[in-house]
Amino acid sequence: MSSTREEIIKDLDRRVIDKILEPTNAEFLKKWVIKADSDNEAMMVAALGTTYKRTGLHFDKRLEKMSDTIKYFKKNENLSFHTDDTKPTHKLIIGDNYEALQNLLIQYKNQINVIYIDPPYGKDSMGEFAKTNYENAITRDNLLSMLYPRLQLAKQLLSDDGVIFCSIDDKNQAYVKCLFDEVFGEENFIAMFVWQKNFAPKNDNKYISISTDNILCFAKRIKYFSRNLLPRTEEQNESYSNPDNDKRGVWTSGSMLATTFSQSGVFEIKAPNGKIHLPPQGRCWRYSKQSLQALIEDNRIWWGNDGNNVPRVKRFLVEMPNGIVPQNLLFYKEVGSNQDGNKQMRDIFDAQIFDFPKPIQLIKHFGIIATKPNSLILDFFAGSGTTGHAVLDLNKQDGGNRTFILCQLNEKTETTPNGIAYDVTSKRLKRVMTGECYDGTKDFKWLEKNEAYGGNLDVYQIESVANFESTTGKTPFDVIDETLYGKEKFSTVKEKIDWVCSNFEKTQKYLEELEQ
Repeated sequence: MSSTREEIIKDLDRRVIDKILEPTNAEFLKKWVIKADSDNEAMMVAALGTTYKRTGLHFDKRLEKMSDTIKYFKKNENLSFHTDDTKPTHKLIIGDNYEALQNLLIQYKNQINVIYIDPPYGKDSMGEFAKTNYENAITRDNLLSMLYPRLQLAKQLLSDDGVIFCSIDDKNQAYVKCLFDEVFGEENFIAMFVWQKNFAPKNDNKYISISTDNILCFAKRIKYFSRNLLPRTEEQNESYSNPDNDKRGVWTSGSMLATTFSQSGVFEIKAPNGKIHLPPQGRCWRYSKQSLQALIEDNRIWWGNDGNNVPRVKRFLVEMPNGIVPQNLLFYKEVGSNQDGNKQMRDIFDAQIFDFPKPIQLIKHFGIIATKPNSLILDFFAGSGTTGHAVLDLNKQDGGNRTFILCQLNEKTETTPNGIAYDVTSKRLKRVMTGECYDGTKDFKWLEKNEAYGGNLDVYQIESVANFESTTGKTPFDVIDETLYGKEKFSTVKEKIDWVCSNFEKTQKYLEELEQ
């Protein structure tokens, strides 16, 4: 049984423990998961048991369309480029992200450290893709149905200490949070970030001007996840001073009051100039008399310039952690706004050709919190490529070697006649990494204040081959290139066939038919 089906069965067992599924229903679903013709079909079966009784989340499942074709990566030599072999080689995958995730599992199972996604949650956001896969526009049922199997695959890609971030609007965040609870487990919920995306109210809004967006954050296994501290800002450091010329350097002062009450913490404190201080009614000091005396003797208590103020404890900058604990409230001054995202796109393309791109500062913020210098970052709703741009900028900032993998459907719109992946995502990466577009032009504003990041990009297309194809040179075993999946070229045909049959659905059945 494949690892994907093993994970599905584990999830069904967990739903029984969490009293989401009745045991008899789970056993019925497990039988069909085991009998399914493919992992795709197994996930469809499991989706039928996705009903959150405790929270009231119910949605009509829309299942992915099945076919007899095998999807695989093919390198696009025209869009790929290498500038520096000492830098990471990033990837852009053009095609349906469901198929991209399935192919990524062949090489990257349990290896992705951070995932960021900004899925389409507006009614018409998916355009032709919605018609192709769901035969109507994106409704909430379709949004949840579309996300469910992709999150199941994403979970398998995440490392044990990995984390996933998901942008979502107010209308859908409650439902998508429940879906994440279902896939990742409520115990692995980290936070719901609230991002101030606009710095000015929109006066044309009918009811309320919405100035925030939400970003869900879940760990794969929260016991293994460890967040980084955020670097201290100059503004934060400016709050430290040294009015008494303490030899330990600049400091700020903190309250002496405890957050919980203890009668032993209620006593008089006599200031140097004689004034007596007691804690307010119902409050107490956070230090015992003995501990307070030790702090006084070590010159760690500040009584104010006149020596009579309510005592406060000194906190020296040199003794502070190297950073600050991240907060879930994100202000545009710190992580950028929609307007910043728009400006960044105009500087690269000299036009507004993509709606509501996220600012790179926002994605960098999550990168600082959750990545290490060699982390692998995935975005399977890449859009304009902001995540890739942010990873490049973060590497430049701290000298890291993070690698990104982006997946983007090449949907065509009025402003992207060749498709979003061709006209926006790949061109943005080409411009910021090499300083020029594919046609050699360098006349875009971004270069006036920025230097190209350098690095390498491999671009893959999702191609298909029929599982019954038998023409010499065109069979699945001929067209699938193992080197695009981190493998060396196989030395024998048997090795190649064994590998393809082990990693691509439907090929094993085809091989059996050939041998008959």
